[in-house]
Amino acid sequence: MTYQEVLESARNSMGPYCRACPVCNGAACKNAIPGPGAKGIGTGFIRNYQKWQEICVNMDTICENKSVDTAAHLFGRDFKLPVFAAPVGAMQMHYGDKYDDLRYNEILVSGCADTGIAAFTGDGMNPAVMEAAAQALERNGGWGIPTVKPWNMELIREKLELVKRGNPLAIAMDIDAAGLPFLKNMEPPAGSKTVEELAQIAAWAEKPFILKGIMTVSGAKKALAAGACGIVVSNHGGRVLDQCPSTAEVLPAIADAVGDRMTVLVDGGIRSGMDVFKALALGADGVLIGRPFVTMVYGGGAAGIDVFVKKLQEELADTMAMCGAHSLADIRRNMLYGY
Repeated sequence: MTYQEVLESARNSMGPYCRACPVCNGAACKNAIPGPGAKGIGTGFIRNYQKWQEICVNMDTICENKSVDTAAHLFGRDFKLPVFAAPVGAMQMHYGDKYDDLRYNEILVSGCADTGIAAFTGDGMNPAVMEAAAQALERNGGWGIPTVKPWNMELIREKLELVKRGNPLAIAMDIDAAGLPFLKNMEPPAGSKTVEELAQIAAWAEKPFILKGIMTVSGAKKALAAGACGIVVSNHGGRVLDQCPSTAEVLPAIADAVGDRMTVLVDGGIRSGMDVFKALALGADGVLIGRPFVTMVYGGGAAGIDVFVKKLQEELADTMAMCGAHSLADIRRNMLYGY
């Protein structure tokens, strides 16, 4: 299958809310919930995408002529390229009946592992979602990162014990999900966590702990103080709060502040291998990509994932070669115009 063939297949496989657009930029679904849009007017999703497009790269081919290596070493493991599939949930409600969360995570975990990257798996109201994610991780040698929502502390501990059975690479929490309505209405209260509570969660995890949803230098420093080994610069894909800056805008300051002490990943609006290059140049160690992986799974299953990962790798390698970077370590901020 080609990338275009997967997209076309996805358009016939997805529900009425996501249109499997040729460019997933948030314009067609900006305030669609159910759907891949946002609870507000959806400007965050659009801004995430647009700001990556506004960054230009500096072409410079006066350099040694040798092959390019896109390999990354993160969380003690080697990956084909510094890309992770982001956690996505409530598949049937937002994307259509073809896959529920359990089947989607099963395809995503194994498909990503087969292509040399790893998936973050999602969480949800249905306890079976996390159970199935743990089983998928176990079947694939722990090759993935389960993501637990900021429930109340008792429920978090139960979910951590469950996912640890899959021996994952790391465990994440999407703290930016604190803005989701179904969490706000829970009893006992769920949502935002203090540094002390996060430190307790990190201790319970007994795995490298990653906090997803960091958008300020202050937040990054609090994550570090809580014992997180990594963060994901993310605003929940622009879904939970309008008029936030984009992840591309806040990434450089955050990477400069904590990048020498923890792994910095970034999520939100990244759509191509060139976007991956831009993120690395701004200080990220790797990226998460969410909605496009959904389209690839709905359009082609594991084969769709393979097509997309190869596309990303080719685009990243081409950008690196044309900017004079032969390994990820060679990528510098001055390879971007104006930086």
